[in-house]
Amino acid sequence: MKNILYIVQIIVSVLLIVVILLQQRGSGLGSAFGGESSVYRTKRGAEKIIFRLTIALAALFLLTALANIFVE
Repeated sequence: MKNILYIVQIIVSVLLIVVILLQQRGSGLGSAFGGESSVYRTKRGAEKIIFRLTIALAALFLLTALANIFVE
């Protein structure tokens, strides 16, 4: 059982890394050189799906980490 939890946690962690890297950069050096100013935007479409998927994967990672602690 513990081996399955390890494998699931590794898969979830890799997916979480990929989803985080897919997110757009909100501010960077572009804003320092007259790029996009601080304008309130709402998340739409794929950006919203990736944002929610990040939250779900982070929660799943936390649950698998806690399960690894309590499963013998």
